[in-house]
Amino acid sequence: MAGWTSDSDDSDKFEWDNDGEAEPSSAPAMRNFGSPGPSTLGSNDWINGEVPPTSLIERYVVMGFPKEMVMKSIKEIGHSDADALLELLLTYKALDDDDAVGNNHSTSGCILPVVEDDDDPDFENCDGDDDAGGRESSSDDSGYEDFMREMSERDEKINSLVNMGFSEDEANRAIIRCGADADICVLVDSVSASRVAEDCHSRNLSDHQVTDRCFNSFGGRKKARLMEESRKKRKRYGGGGQGNRPSLDGSDEESMPLPNPMVGFNLPGYSGSSVTRMLSKLDTGPPFFYYENVARAPKGEWAKISRNLFDIQPEFVDSLHLCAAARKRGYIHNLPIENRSPLLPLPPKTIFEAFPHYKKWWPSWDTRTHLNCLQTCVASAKLTDRIQRALVSSSNPPPKSVQKDVMDECKKWNLIWVGKNKVAPLEPHEMELLLGFPRDHTRGVGKTQRYKSLGNSFQVDTVAYHLSVLRRMFPNGVRVLSLFTGIGGGEVALHKLGIHMRVVISVEIGEASKKIFRSWWDQTQTGTLIEIDDVKSLTNDRVASFISQFGGFDLVIGGSPCNNLAGSNRHHRDGLEGKHSALFYDYVRILNFVKSTMAGRRM
Repeated sequence: MAGWTSDSDDSDKFEWDNDGEAEPSSAPAMRNFGSPGPSTLGSNDWINGEVPPTSLIERYVVMGFPKEMVMKSIKEIGHSDADALLELLLTYKALDDDDAVGNNHSTSGCILPVVEDDDDPDFENCDGDDDAGGRESSSDDSGYEDFMREMSERDEKINSLVNMGFSEDEANRAIIRCGADADICVLVDSVSASRVAEDCHSRNLSDHQVTDRCFNSFGGRKKARLMEESRKKRKRYGGGGQGNRPSLDGSDEESMPLPNPMVGFNLPGYSGSSVTRMLSKLDTGPPFFYYENVARAPKGEWAKISRNLFDIQPEFVDSLHLCAAARKRGYIHNLPIENRSPLLPLPPKTIFEAFPHYKKWWPSWDTRTHLNCLQTCVASAKLTDRIQRALVSSSNPPPKSVQKDVMDECKKWNLIWVGKNKVAPLEPHEMELLLGFPRDHTRGVGKTQRYKSLGNSFQVDTVAYHLSVLRRMFPNGVRVLSLFTGIGGGEVALHKLGIHMRVVISVEIGEASKKIFRSWWDQTQTGTLIEIDDVKSLTNDRVASFISQFGGFDLVIGGSPCNNLAGSNRHHRDGLEGKHSALFYDYVRILNFVKSTMAGRRM
C-alpha cells in the first residue's frame, strides 16, 4: 500500500520508569563465587598435591552439596573430571537425603524441556513479549500440542530406561536430576550412581562407614561394574553428550534456555506426567518466598538470579496458557508444586471468550486468538486513524501487503476491532480482566497511570495458581512481606484464593500504585497494612523489628524492576547491574535476613 508508515516514531513512547523503583547509588556486592581467593586447604591430602580453588568448592556448595562432602570427593578423585566429580557427589548426596524425603525436598536440579526461542528478545517490552500473535497463538491449541509433544518425549525416555531394566521410579528420578532433555546415556549414568548409593545403604552401614568404606572397597568394585554396564548400554543406545547438565566452570551463566512451550512445572487440569522437584532442608519454607521477573532477560541474568536465590531452578510460565494474553515470566520460589489448584471460575482463554462482542467486527484475515503481552502504554489515535483510512481506501479484503502492515501494528499494540475497519487499544478495565484484577481496580488515577501500573503488574491467575498451595498450610491467614508491591497483584491473588492476610508490610515507591493498592485494601481487607516507600529504607534493623512485632513472615513476595532486563530497553539493558534492576539485590538482602532471623528464633 502506497504511503504506509509505522506509527513507531510519533505514537506514545514506552515508559521505562517503573512506579516502584528507586535509584540505588550502587549495586550491593553479592556472593561472588567466581572470584578466586586464597585457599585455606592444605595440599598434603589432595590428588597430585593440587589444591582446588576455593571458588570451585563454593560452586558445588551453592548447588546444595555440603562443603565437607565436596572436599572429601575432590580428595578421592580430584577435580579435573567435572562429570565424574558430580556423579560421585550425587551418589554421596543420595545417602544424606534419605531423611529429607518429602513433597518439597531435594536438589533443585529440575529442568524442563528447553528450546531456544527464535524470536528476537530485543522486541520484548518491560512487561513481556510481543510475540503472542506469532507461532504460539496462531491457533487455540498450538501451545498445548507442543506441550503434549514434549511430555511424549519424556515418556519415551522413561519407557527406554524401563526397557533397559531400570524401574519407572528410577527413570523418573534420573530425569528430575539431569533434565528431561538429557541424553539417554546421562540418565543411565545417573541411575547407576543412585544404585551404588542404595547398595551401600542396604549393607546397613552408618553414614561414616558409607563414606569411608563403601567407595574404597566394595563400593569401588560395585561402581566399576555398574559403570561398565552403563557404558555398554550407552554403546547400545547411542549418544555420549551431557544433555542439560549444568556446566561447573561458569559457562552455565552464559545461557539459561527458555522452555518451549513455557508452561512451568505443571498446568491446571493436566493429567499426564507432572514435574516433581525437591529442595534442600535449608531452602524450604516457611518462610516461603516468591520472586518474579521478565523471562527474556539478557544472557546469563537468570542464572545469576537463580544463584542468588539458593540455586533454585526458575519456573518459566507464559500466561497465554492460562488466559487470553501472553505474559512470559520467570518465577523462583520455594513453594510446593504439588496439589496446586487454579482460581475458579477459570479465566477466558481466547480473545472472543474475553470479548465476544468484538467478534462482529473481526476480519477473517486477523487470525489472532490471543493478545500479546500487555504493555505500559497504548497506541495513539493517530495510528488507529491511519489504519482506518488505509482500510477504507482498500478493497475487501484488502491486499496482502495492507493486511500484513495492519496486522503488524495490531500485534504490536494489542489493537482490537471495535467497528467496521476500526481498531482501538484495550481500555483499562479490559486489561484488568485479562490480568485477573477486579473491574475498576485501577480506577481513581489518570488513564496513563492506569495503563502503566497494569503493564507492570503480575498476572493474577498465574500467581494464584502457584500460591494456591498456601491455602491448606495457613488456614488462619498469612503474614506477608511484599516488596515492590505495585498495584497488589500478589495480594489480590491471595484474596481470590480465600487466604486471609493478617498483616502485609508493603514496600512501594510509586504514588499512583500505592493509591490503587491502598484503595483496594481498605475496601476488601481487615488485616494490618503497613506501607513503606522505598526498599532502600527497609533496613535489617527495621525488618528485625517487624519480625519481633508480628512473629515473623510466612511469605516474602515481589518482583524487582525489569527496566534493565527487558528487551525493548535498548539503551539501558544493563541487566542486574543497571541502576533500576539492581534493586533485585535488595530483595535478596531482605529475604536472606528474614530467613536467617527466623531460623535463629526457632533454635
